[in-house]
Amino acid sequence: MAGQPLGLICAIPNEIQHFGQAFQLGSEKSVAGFSFLIGKLEGVETVLVEAGMGKVNAAVVTTLLMEHFNCRAILFSGVAGGLDQGLGVGDVVIGSKLIQHDYGMVVDEQLTTYQPGHLPIHLPTSTLGYDVAPALIERVMTALVDFELPEISAAAAGGLARTPVITSGVILTGDQFIGCTTARDRLCAVLGGLAVEMEGAAIAQVAERYRVPCLIVRSLSDLAGEESTIDFMQFLEETAGGAALVLRRIISLI
Repeated sequence: MAGQPLGLICAIPNEIQHFGQAFQLGSEKSVAGFSFLIGKLEGVETVLVEAGMGKVNAAVVTTLLMEHFNCRAILFSGVAGGLDQGLGVGDVVIGSKLIQHDYGMVVDEQLTTYQPGHLPIHLPTSTLGYDVAPALIERVMTALVDFELPEISAAAAGGLARTPVITSGVILTGDQFIGCTTARDRLCAVLGGLAVEMEGAAIAQVAERYRVPCLIVRSLSDLAGEESTIDFMQFLEETAGGAALVLRRIISLI
Protein backbone atom coordinates (compact mmCIF):
# COMPACT_ATOMS: atom_id res chain seq x y z
CA MET A 1 0.00 0.00 0.00
CA ALA A 2 2.96 2.33 0.58
CA GLY A 3 3.30 4.82 -2.25
CA GLN A 4 -0.18 4.15 -3.62
CA PRO A 5 -2.34 7.28 -3.97
CA LEU A 6 -5.94 7.86 -3.03
CA GLY A 7 -8.44 8.36 -5.83
CA LEU A 8 -10.78 11.33 -5.29
CA ILE A 9 -13.82 11.74 -7.54
CA CYS A 10 -16.23 14.64 -7.98
CA ALA A 11 -19.09 14.63 -10.48
CA ILE A 12 -19.31 18.27 -11.55
CA PRO A 13 -17.16 21.43 -11.60
CA ASN A 14 -19.12 22.97 -8.70
CA GLU A 15 -17.89 20.12 -6.48
CA ILE A 16 -14.27 19.81 -7.57
CA GLN A 17 -13.58 23.55 -7.44
CA HIS A 18 -13.86 23.54 -3.64
CA PHE A 19 -10.52 21.77 -3.35
CA GLY A 20 -8.91 24.76 -5.07
CA GLN A 21 -5.48 25.69 -3.79
CA ALA A 22 -5.67 22.98 -1.10
CA PHE A 23 -4.84 20.51 -3.87
CA GLN A 24 -1.16 20.74 -4.78
CA LEU A 25 -0.98 19.78 -8.44
CA GLY A 26 2.06 17.85 -9.59
CA SER A 27 1.06 16.60 -13.03
CA GLU A 28 -1.94 15.81 -15.21
CA LYS A 29 -2.81 12.78 -17.30
CA SER A 30 -5.66 12.30 -19.76
CA VAL A 31 -7.24 8.84 -20.04
CA ALA A 32 -10.39 8.06 -22.06
CA GLY A 33 -11.25 11.75 -22.19
CA PHE A 34 -11.01 12.25 -18.42
CA SER A 35 -8.41 14.59 -16.92
CA PHE A 36 -6.68 13.07 -13.89
CA LEU A 37 -4.88 15.57 -11.64
CA ILE A 38 -1.97 13.98 -9.77
CA GLY A 39 -0.77 15.72 -6.62
CA LYS A 40 -1.31 16.04 -2.89
CA LEU A 41 -4.30 16.95 -0.73
CA GLU A 42 -3.50 17.75 2.89
CA GLY A 43 -0.11 16.11 2.32
CA VAL A 44 -1.65 12.85 1.03
CA GLU A 45 -0.81 11.57 -2.46
CA THR A 46 -4.09 11.91 -4.37
CA VAL A 47 -5.42 11.59 -7.91
CA LEU A 48 -8.32 14.02 -8.39
CA VAL A 49 -10.81 13.68 -11.25
CA GLU A 50 -14.14 15.12 -12.43
CA ALA A 51 -16.22 12.17 -13.61
CA GLY A 52 -19.44 13.72 -14.81
CA MET A 53 -22.82 12.66 -13.46
CA GLY A 54 -24.33 9.19 -13.29
CA LYS A 55 -23.45 5.62 -12.41
CA VAL A 56 -21.67 4.73 -15.65
CA ASN A 57 -19.35 7.74 -15.52
CA ALA A 58 -18.58 6.95 -11.88
CA ALA A 59 -17.88 3.28 -12.59
CA VAL A 60 -15.64 4.07 -15.57
CA VAL A 61 -13.58 6.61 -13.65
CA THR A 62 -13.25 4.33 -10.61
CA THR A 63 -11.97 1.56 -12.87
CA LEU A 64 -9.47 3.93 -14.50
CA LEU A 65 -8.23 5.06 -11.09
CA MET A 66 -7.53 1.45 -10.20
CA GLU A 67 -6.08 0.30 -13.52
CA HIS A 68 -3.96 3.34 -14.39
CA PHE A 69 -3.08 4.76 -10.97
CA ASN A 70 -3.29 1.72 -8.64
CA CYS A 71 -5.23 3.69 -6.01
CA ARG A 72 -5.43 2.21 -2.53
CA ALA A 73 -8.89 3.65 -1.81
CA ILE A 74 -11.58 5.62 -3.65
CA LEU A 75 -13.22 8.74 -2.23
CA PHE A 76 -16.08 10.92 -3.46
CA SER A 77 -16.97 14.48 -2.50
CA GLY A 78 -20.15 16.20 -3.65
CA VAL A 79 -23.80 17.01 -3.09
CA ALA A 80 -26.94 14.93 -2.70
CA GLY A 81 -30.66 15.23 -2.07
CA GLY A 82 -31.87 14.75 1.49
CA LEU A 83 -34.32 11.90 2.15
CA ASP A 84 -34.55 11.90 5.95
CA GLN A 85 -36.60 14.92 6.96
CA GLY A 86 -34.64 15.18 10.19
CA LEU A 87 -31.79 16.54 8.09
CA GLY A 88 -31.54 19.92 6.38
CA VAL A 89 -29.82 21.61 3.48
CA GLY A 90 -26.09 21.82 4.15
CA ASP A 91 -25.91 18.78 6.43
CA VAL A 92 -23.26 16.21 5.51
CA VAL A 93 -23.84 12.45 5.21
CA ILE A 94 -20.96 9.97 5.13
CA GLY A 95 -22.09 6.71 3.57
CA SER A 96 -21.88 3.67 5.83
CA LYS A 97 -23.82 1.65 3.23
CA LEU A 98 -24.39 2.40 -0.46
CA ILE A 99 -27.44 1.01 -2.29
CA GLN A 100 -28.42 1.29 -5.97
CA HIS A 101 -32.11 2.06 -5.52
CA ASP A 102 -33.04 1.86 -9.22
CA TYR A 103 -31.87 -1.71 -9.86
CA GLY A 104 -34.47 -4.43 -9.40
CA MET A 105 -37.77 -5.89 -10.54
CA VAL A 106 -41.05 -4.11 -11.31
CA VAL A 107 -44.28 -5.94 -10.41
CA ASP A 108 -47.70 -4.26 -10.16
CA GLU A 109 -46.12 -0.88 -10.94
CA GLN A 110 -43.79 -1.13 -7.92
CA LEU A 111 -40.02 -1.51 -8.02
CA THR A 112 -38.43 -3.95 -5.61
CA THR A 113 -34.73 -3.16 -5.27
CA TYR A 114 -32.18 -5.97 -5.58
CA GLN A 115 -28.41 -6.21 -5.48
CA PRO A 116 -26.92 -5.38 -8.93
CA GLY A 117 -26.36 -8.60 -10.86
CA HIS A 118 -29.07 -10.44 -8.92
CA LEU A 119 -32.83 -10.98 -9.17
CA PRO A 120 -35.09 -13.47 -7.38
CA ILE A 121 -35.45 -15.38 -10.68
CA HIS A 122 -31.70 -15.34 -11.47
CA LEU A 123 -28.79 -15.62 -9.03
CA PRO A 124 -30.88 -14.65 -5.98
CA THR A 125 -29.15 -13.15 -2.95
CA SER A 126 -30.21 -11.68 0.37
CA THR A 127 -27.42 -9.08 0.12
CA LEU A 128 -28.47 -5.48 -0.54
CA GLY A 129 -25.96 -2.68 -0.83
CA TYR A 130 -22.26 -2.23 -0.20
CA ASP A 131 -21.14 -1.82 3.38
CA VAL A 132 -18.25 0.41 4.33
CA ALA A 133 -16.01 -1.11 7.00
CA PRO A 134 -17.47 -0.16 10.40
CA ALA A 135 -13.96 0.50 11.75
CA LEU A 136 -13.37 3.10 9.03
CA ILE A 137 -16.69 4.84 9.73
CA GLU A 138 -15.97 4.86 13.46
CA ARG A 139 -12.50 6.30 12.89
CA VAL A 140 -13.82 9.00 10.60
CA MET A 141 -16.76 9.99 12.79
CA THR A 142 -14.53 10.12 15.89
CA ALA A 143 -12.21 12.53 14.07
CA LEU A 144 -15.19 14.76 13.24
CA VAL A 145 -16.66 15.00 16.75
CA ASP A 146 -15.18 18.44 17.38
CA PHE A 147 -15.15 19.56 13.75
CA GLU A 148 -17.56 22.39 12.97
CA LEU A 149 -18.57 23.41 9.46
CA PRO A 150 -19.28 27.04 8.53
CA GLU A 151 -22.84 28.22 9.05
CA ILE A 152 -25.34 27.64 6.28
CA SER A 153 -27.09 30.83 5.19
CA ALA A 154 -30.59 31.65 6.38
CA ALA A 155 -31.89 31.16 2.82
CA ALA A 156 -30.52 27.62 2.61
CA ALA A 157 -31.50 26.77 6.19
CA GLY A 158 -35.12 27.84 5.73
CA GLY A 159 -35.07 31.04 7.73
CA LEU A 160 -32.30 30.95 10.32
CA ALA A 161 -28.61 30.43 9.67
CA ARG A 162 -27.33 27.28 11.39
CA THR A 163 -24.30 25.04 11.71
CA PRO A 164 -24.63 21.90 9.54
CA VAL A 165 -24.83 18.46 11.12
CA ILE A 166 -22.37 15.72 10.12
CA THR A 167 -23.74 12.17 10.30
CA SER A 168 -23.34 8.75 8.70
CA GLY A 169 -25.83 6.29 7.28
CA VAL A 170 -27.32 4.80 4.13
CA ILE A 171 -26.84 6.69 0.87
CA LEU A 172 -28.91 5.67 -2.15
CA THR A 173 -27.74 5.88 -5.76
CA GLY A 174 -29.70 5.97 -9.00
CA ASP A 175 -29.68 7.60 -12.42
CA GLN A 176 -32.58 9.83 -11.43
CA PHE A 177 -32.85 13.29 -9.91
CA ILE A 178 -35.46 12.95 -7.15
CA GLY A 179 -37.85 15.91 -7.07
CA CYS A 180 -40.95 14.22 -5.65
CA THR A 181 -41.96 13.97 -1.99
CA THR A 182 -43.77 10.65 -2.57
CA ALA A 183 -40.64 9.05 -4.07
CA ARG A 184 -38.46 10.68 -1.42
CA ASP A 185 -40.53 9.35 1.45
CA ARG A 186 -40.70 5.86 -0.08
CA LEU A 187 -36.92 5.67 -0.53
CA CYS A 188 -36.40 6.75 3.06
CA ALA A 189 -39.00 4.38 4.50
CA VAL A 190 -38.26 1.29 2.39
CA LEU A 191 -34.48 1.49 2.03
CA GLY A 192 -33.57 3.63 5.03
CA GLY A 193 -31.75 6.21 2.94
CA LEU A 194 -30.58 9.47 4.45
CA ALA A 195 -29.51 10.91 1.09
CA VAL A 196 -29.87 10.15 -2.61
CA GLU A 197 -27.41 10.81 -5.45
CA MET A 198 -26.19 9.41 -8.77
CA GLU A 199 -22.72 7.91 -8.28
CA GLY A 200 -21.84 6.49 -4.86
CA ALA A 201 -23.05 2.90 -5.01
CA ALA A 202 -21.58 2.43 -8.49
CA ILE A 203 -18.21 3.48 -7.09
CA ALA A 204 -18.72 1.08 -4.19
CA GLN A 205 -19.55 -1.79 -6.56
CA VAL A 206 -16.31 -1.31 -8.50
CA ALA A 207 -14.28 -0.78 -5.32
CA GLU A 208 -15.61 -4.06 -3.95
CA ARG A 209 -14.44 -5.85 -7.10
CA TYR A 210 -10.95 -4.43 -6.62
CA ARG A 211 -11.08 -5.10 -2.88
CA VAL A 212 -10.25 -1.54 -1.91
CA PRO A 213 -12.15 0.69 0.53
CA CYS A 214 -14.28 3.58 -0.61
CA LEU A 215 -15.80 6.52 1.22
CA ILE A 216 -18.63 8.72 -0.05
CA VAL A 217 -19.08 12.18 1.50
CA ARG A 218 -22.19 14.16 0.53
CA SER A 219 -23.53 17.60 1.46
CA LEU A 220 -27.29 18.03 1.09
CA SER A 221 -28.04 20.60 -1.60
CA ASP A 222 -31.81 20.04 -1.50
CA LEU A 223 -34.46 17.92 0.21
CA ALA A 224 -35.60 15.84 -2.79
CA GLY A 225 -39.09 17.35 -2.92
CA GLU A 226 -40.96 19.37 -5.52
CA GLU A 227 -38.71 22.40 -4.91
CA SER A 228 -35.52 20.39 -5.36
CA THR A 229 -34.56 21.65 -8.81
CA ILE A 230 -34.78 25.25 -7.59
CA ASP A 231 -32.96 24.53 -4.32
CA PHE A 232 -30.25 22.50 -6.06
CA MET A 233 -29.34 25.37 -8.37
CA GLN A 234 -29.64 28.00 -5.65
CA PHE A 235 -27.64 26.24 -2.93
CA LEU A 236 -25.21 24.05 -4.94
CA GLU A 237 -22.23 26.38 -4.61
CA GLU A 238 -22.71 26.94 -0.88
CA THR A 239 -23.37 23.35 0.11
CA ALA A 240 -20.77 21.54 -2.05
CA GLY A 241 -18.03 23.12 0.04
CA GLY A 242 -19.15 21.29 3.18
CA ALA A 243 -18.37 17.85 1.76
CA ALA A 244 -14.95 19.06 0.58
CA LEU A 245 -14.10 20.47 4.02
CA VAL A 246 -15.11 17.22 5.72
CA LEU A 247 -13.09 15.14 3.28
CA ARG A 248 -10.02 17.32 3.77
CA ARG A 249 -10.37 16.84 7.52
CA ILE A 250 -10.42 13.03 7.34
CA ILE A 251 -8.29 12.20 4.29
CA SER A 252 -5.24 11.35 6.37
CA LEU A 253 -7.25 8.61 8.10
CA ILE A 254 -8.04 6.65 4.93
